[in-house]
Amino acid sequence: MTDPRFFSRSAPLSIEAVVEITGATLMSEAETYPKIKDVRPIDTAGSGDLTFVENRKYLDLVAKTQASACFISSVLVDRAAPDLILLITDHPRRCFAKIANIMYPRDEIIPTVHETAIISETAVIGEGCQIDIGAVIGPFAKIGKGCSIGSNSTIGESVEIGRNTRIGSNVSISHTELGADCVIYPGARIGQPGFGFEIDASGPIDMPQLGLVKIGNNVEIGANTTVDRGAGPDTVIGSGTRIDNLVQIGHNVQLGKNCVIVAQVGIAGSTRIGNNTVIAGQSGLAGHINIGNNVQIAAQSGVAKSLGDGAVVGGSPAVPIKEFRKQVAVIKSIGRRNKK
Repeated sequence: MTDPRFFSRSAPLSIEAVVEITGATLMSEAETYPKIKDVRPIDTAGSGDLTFVENRKYLDLVAKTQASACFISSVLVDRAAPDLILLITDHPRRCFAKIANIMYPRDEIIPTVHETAIISETAVIGEGCQIDIGAVIGPFAKIGKGCSIGSNSTIGESVEIGRNTRIGSNVSISHTELGADCVIYPGARIGQPGFGFEIDASGPIDMPQLGLVKIGNNVEIGANTTVDRGAGPDTVIGSGTRIDNLVQIGHNVQLGKNCVIVAQVGIAGSTRIGNNTVIAGQSGLAGHINIGNNVQIAAQSGVAKSLGDGAVVGGSPAVPIKEFRKQVAVIKSIGRRNKK
């Protein structure tokens, strides 16, 4: 059971409401259906719970689950327990996420300004904002309606933040225009100078970083991630993008819409990345390259050259994924021969 000390669950949902919200098809007929009281993984779900199955690794659990209802694709229906209420969909996990977000909504923003917060007289704070302990909001900053600023976070001079955006604790934001409905998780650093300098025999000279960070709407940036401001052109993060924890985004990077950047990725300066691109964990991208739309980069890849639309690559240096798999197979075969 979800620990009520940390998570507040909403009222139960009817099966009819679940169908209406998700668009799934109900594959059973009954005069009455049990209420959905909670959402849980298929291996721990019990009576009154809604679950899902999408990965074939969990097929055996479909016949054993104690859940009341399950999101499932049509091709897996014959594996399900006979008394399980089946909700047919091509996207079980996505449907499950929709219901989970309704049953466990984000904490409500409570319009308050803590007495220890420091807010410049020239800052503009929208209605219904929550400003927590020790937060600092600098001169001429603009905070939209319904925002929350976490404890000990610093919003720098002239920073603009759109409505309903949530800033976690211990975040620093400077030289930034941040859109609406965003979430910035604790410890993120946005808008600090990029890593730019000129060096010769006399030593390094810093190159002034004179651009901004411009972040679209509905963007999430993970804990302890850094996004450097531009050196002259701006660093841009497209709307709908999700950036995991511990990611480094260098100055002048142009990141498209609806991208997914997984933990510990590093993107060097002035690289351009198209829409809907996925970069898996611990990958590194060289600077001044172009990555197309709908690209997939496997974990721990090293990308040194530009990639066209739809490319799927892996390895270091990154190569087409089929070639990478052949390389791995060859290395394994050499290892087996040497062992013999």
